[in-house]
Amino acid sequence: MEMEEKNPDPKYGESRKFDPNFKGPIHNRGCTDILCCILFILALLGYFAVGIIAWSQGDPRKVIYPTDSRGQFCGQAGTPLEKKPLLFYFNILKCASPLVLLEFQCPTTQLCVESCPNRHLTLIKAKVGNKDDQEYYKKYCKEGVDFTGLVKILKEGLCPAMLMPSKAFTRRCLPALATLKGGVVVVGNETTFDDGNSGTVNASDVLEASKKSNIAVEARQVAMRIFEDYTHSWHWILLGLVIAMVVSLIFIVLLRFLAGIMVWIMIILVILVIGYGIFHCYMEFASLKGEPGADVTIRDLGLQTDFSVYLQIRQTWLAFMIILAIVEFIIILLLIFLRKRIMIAIALIKEASRAVGHVMSSLFYPLLTFALLAVVIAYWAITAVFLSTSNEQVYKVFNTSVCPFSRETCNPKTFNSSNASLVCPDAECLFAFYGGETLYHKYLILFQFYNVFLFFWCANFVTALGQVTLSGAFASYYWAFKKPEDIPAYPIFSSLGRALRYHTGSLAFGSLILSLVQVIRVLLEYLDHKLKGAQNKFAKFLLSCLKCCFWCLEKCIKFLNRNAYIMIAIYGKNFCTAARDAFFLLMRNIIRVAVLDKVTDFLLFLGKLLIVGIVGIFSFFFFSGRIKAVEQAAPSLNYYWVPILTVVVGSYLIAHGFFSVYAMCVDTLFLCFCEDLERNDGSSERPYFMSPELHDILSKSKPVEEDPDAKMLTDIFDILYEYWIFPPMELVHIQ
Repeated sequence: MEMEEKNPDPKYGESRKFDPNFKGPIHNRGCTDILCCILFILALLGYFAVGIIAWSQGDPRKVIYPTDSRGQFCGQAGTPLEKKPLLFYFNILKCASPLVLLEFQCPTTQLCVESCPNRHLTLIKAKVGNKDDQEYYKKYCKEGVDFTGLVKILKEGLCPAMLMPSKAFTRRCLPALATLKGGVVVVGNETTFDDGNSGTVNASDVLEASKKSNIAVEARQVAMRIFEDYTHSWHWILLGLVIAMVVSLIFIVLLRFLAGIMVWIMIILVILVIGYGIFHCYMEFASLKGEPGADVTIRDLGLQTDFSVYLQIRQTWLAFMIILAIVEFIIILLLIFLRKRIMIAIALIKEASRAVGHVMSSLFYPLLTFALLAVVIAYWAITAVFLSTSNEQVYKVFNTSVCPFSRETCNPKTFNSSNASLVCPDAECLFAFYGGETLYHKYLILFQFYNVFLFFWCANFVTALGQVTLSGAFASYYWAFKKPEDIPAYPIFSSLGRALRYHTGSLAFGSLILSLVQVIRVLLEYLDHKLKGAQNKFAKFLLSCLKCCFWCLEKCIKFLNRNAYIMIAIYGKNFCTAARDAFFLLMRNIIRVAVLDKVTDFLLFLGKLLIVGIVGIFSFFFFSGRIKAVEQAAPSLNYYWVPILTVVVGSYLIAHGFFSVYAMCVDTLFLCFCEDLERNDGSSERPYFMSPELHDILSKSKPVEEDPDAKMLTDIFDILYEYWIFPPMELVHIQ
């Protein structure tokens, strides 16, 4: 016997009435949320204006090239310093932290050089030495130096007092530090050396001045090794992503014809793939038993730049095995509890497969979404780089003795004739950092914030456009009484045209709400980063609560927006009305939402997990050289996990792109099904638009009043409705 879910409470709205003229997405529609459309266009124009200003003011060379004391770029093509790519510090001991080195704020003269010094030499020894020593030393002095006046050279800072063996790192010459057995620190195999001022310097002092850069040095080394791995394996990574795309496409095609069988195969294979992962981790864990150093804990090992070291200890494989076992247990537990609902979800997936089969162009629409998102991300990244490099050169007074003008802003062109030069004879006007005091520089942080906010707004708008386009196409399929005769010739293009022509404002409205929440989450993460060193536990607790609340709010808004866009695609109403109608429709069918729509999403997630697992396992065996047949073809890598992780992440994004079409199709068909049940009663005059098989399965759900689980879910949504999500809807009805 057929049973319809009905809720007598009028706050969920009235059920849809029968309309003999309704045949799917309404073609006679008008523009919605025009004010939001105008606001979005103005915001985009402002975004373009910010980009133009940033591109005119910024200079990305500041990120690429190091800068000497006069603000010139070392190694820049087409300049006199083209053949001098490295930055040399006259007195590296004055540079106490990595920030000093990387932000050009070291209080010593900086010079662009061809190569770093490779031996220890003082100015005095160079002066009294042979001509070769003097020529070698002049490479690290300012231009036009004459070795006849030693006092003048030191007083005016024309040359460094000494040279020490150095190595190039991030285009900067840093001391060639090393540690011998017993912990003895050396620089160029020397523990002490002459500082050029009748004194000696210990190598440990140099280490102390540079030790804060060790983390940055190690990080840079890791980054360079990762980059090197990408250059050696990029073609294999590309091949792995192509395989992931082919596997995803084959999976989607098989779902079209063998939905029921493929779902069960997918469930079994996911369990087997994760089970094999557990078995492999156990075998690695067991094989390391008794090996020297294998029982060291991860905590004792600490942070290592060679990540393969972690794979040589048993605790790593034990952790992997426990994580996979927990995932396996959760999936099996969910399948046991949802076993009765899986057949219902399979019926909906079958109908979605038919819909995708009739609208095959929907499988390629994610490519357009990816392209638009790539444009948005590229524009944001380029604008952010130009904004961050649009500061001017700031020069400050640096000195070795007490000086009242210390660290004040100065002009290098007029410094020698200024009062500061007279009061402080040993002071120098050196390039300090990039900044500025103009009106543009004062509001530069606002431009950065605007860039981030518009990035979220545009990215969410592109996503919303894709959802409306797909839902409009699949709604055209559902409400076509004779399939495929009544389906429009080009459903994707028709739906895309309607969305852009009539509903740009509504899409901008929904995207704006979501973007505001996301920006707040970014600000909370920024505050959390700033307060990491704070000891106030209450502040940390409050911040954690806020982060959790806004995370939940973002998920709720995404869910409501998604269903609102489906209603916009069907009825052409504005965002608020569509969101209200979608929410009420879901509330009148809450049990189906909980146990049907979400079960289908879970099954589709298993499909993505299966594709990622298959491609990930094969990439692991290939890049780790464990397949003997192709062992010679595998590239030699520093970290074989780099291409594996890239392939896994890329495979998930590709699978998500294909399965997102199915997910949108399922959500659209589900809402259309709920509308269909309310509009029609199945009589000959008022037939159902859904397939008989789908109607027979889906319409047998218990009413809300007879299902305790559904009643509990309804009570929860009642609380959200009264106090959070839709409090103004009872007062304001936008028609």
